[in-house]
Order: sequence, then structure tokens, then C-alpha cells
Amino acid sequence: MVSLEDLQKVFRGEIKISESLSQHTWIKVGGPADYYLKPSDREDIINVVRFFRDCDFPYLIIGRGSNLLVHDYGFRGAVINLEDIMSDIRVEDDTVVVDAGVWISTFVDFCIKKGYAGTEMLAGIPGTIGGAVIMNAGAYGGEISDYIVEVEVLRDAKVVKVKKEDAGFAYRNSGFKNDVVLSASFRFPKKDKDDLMQVRRELLIKRNAAQPVNFPNTGSIFKNPEGNFAAKLIESCGLKGKRIGGAMISDLHANFIVNVGNATAKDVFELMVLMRNEVFKRFEILLENEVLLVGFSAKETSMLTELPSEINS
Repeated sequence: MVSLEDLQKVFRGEIKISESLSQHTWIKVGGPADYYLKPSDREDIINVVRFFRDCDFPYLIIGRGSNLLVHDYGFRGAVINLEDIMSDIRVEDDTVVVDAGVWISTFVDFCIKKGYAGTEMLAGIPGTIGGAVIMNAGAYGGEISDYIVEVEVLRDAKVVKVKKEDAGFAYRNSGFKNDVVLSASFRFPKKDKDDLMQVRRELLIKRNAAQPVNFPNTGSIFKNPEGNFAAKLIESCGLKGKRIGGAMISDLHANFIVNVGNATAKDVFELMVLMRNEVFKRFEILLENEVLLVGFSAKETSMLTELPSEINS
């Protein structure tokens, strides 16, 4: 265990002890982290991550917590939130450089005002650029990696720039799972900004009509299987509106779980297992998590990565 005294020697930002992560996740569930850190600047982030790596102390980088499910027991380690300090966007020549802590909505607004086309499909997606790059976020047939030139990351204690072709981008995936994303550089085609604003408005209306934006939620629980849609499969199993405790499979979008009142991570997790098992029993399709599980044991996680026990036995 890293002592507070040792941590304060290398970190200048705000430190909270046993901070409940339910305050920092989109679905509003989750237990405490041993340390919750708000770095003061970029140098602070790099120094503390290097420190944790040297000590072999677990750490987790978050932004807005939009794709996280944190265990009710919390996270035994340090959570580092980049949301407020890594927040610069700038144009260098014909390239847009965006810090990892910038909100996706801010990024979309910036690009549209500049007449840069390509970010409209991200409108309404919660989260920050760092998480969006790691997850290769996207919607309506587009992905954030479509316009990436390079990504700046902290990898093996060194700051390096990774070209798009070396980034391992795939559907809701990238080669940055073990890195700390610091910034990303994009290059976009130009288009009339009034047209871009109209497209964004239309996509926001479509998203708000189809997704449970009025409840704390997980975002998409599972990735879409090739040639199919997770929501369609889950709905076909009659699971819309299914409730465990304070968590419910959205009756608006079956690939979302919403917190309808004092949900626990256990409630959400049990619904995830149910969704996955029922889809497999009916369609023989194994759904793959899009939500990141934090603080769950290997045994628990295996319930969402291996064949359902009643099928495998």
C-alpha cells in the first residue's frame, strides 16, 4: 500500500481518501477508491503515474466515468481524474490537437464552429477524448479513429506519439488499453458549419428519442456483434424493463441499464449476466462487454467472458 506521505512527495494536486466512486460514474454506483486524485497539471499526471508504476500500485485513469461499472466494494488503488485539467483544444496548421480531458461535446462544438466535418456523429456521447480514443467511440457508422492522425500517450513511463496506423484501432477497441492517453491529433475535411450544425441537431434528436438520457445509465452495455445489434437481440429475449433491485434494462433501449433508484453495482452486474446468458441461450451469440468492469474479481468477470455455466457443464 502506498502511504499518503509518500504520495504527497510526488503529487501536487488534490488527494481524497476513500472517495466514493458513485459520485464520479455516469450510472451513479460504485464503492470507494483508496485514493482519488485530481492532478494540478500535465506534469503532475506523468509524475504520479510513473510513481505508481514503480511501486506496482494499481491505478485507473477516468474522465466522466461514462463507461464504467465500479464494484460496490470499490477499487483498491488510485483513481486519477483528468477531466478538469487536460482541457485544451488548439489548431496547429491543419491539425486539431485535443487534450485527453476535453469533453466530447466540447470537441464537437469546437470542430463544428471551425467548419471541420466528421465529429457530428459523436454528438450526445458522454465522456472525454481520452476514453473515446481508447474505446474508439463512435455512432451512426463512424468512429473517432476515422480522422485521427496520431495519439500522444504515456507508455512504459515514456511520453510517445503513436501514428494512427500503429494504434491498433478496431471496433470499440484500440492498442491503448495499457497506456495513459494525453492528447490526440485530428485532421478533418472542411464543410459549411451551418450544415454541420443541422446534422448535429438531427442526430441529437434521434439519440435523445432512442436512449434513456433522463436516467443515470451505463451507456451501451455490450458491443454490437458483427452483422447484428445487441439491443435487438436483448429485446428479442423479452428483457426490456427487466429489473433487479434499483437497476433496470431500459424500456427505451435494451442495451442500456438505468439506475431507477438506489441501484448497486451488484444489481447492474446481475442484469448484465442475465442479458448475456439469455441472448446466448436463444441465439448462440456471445455478447462482449463494452462497459469496463472495475474492482471485480476474476471469478466475477469470467461470468461475462466465458460460456454460461449451464451451457458449459
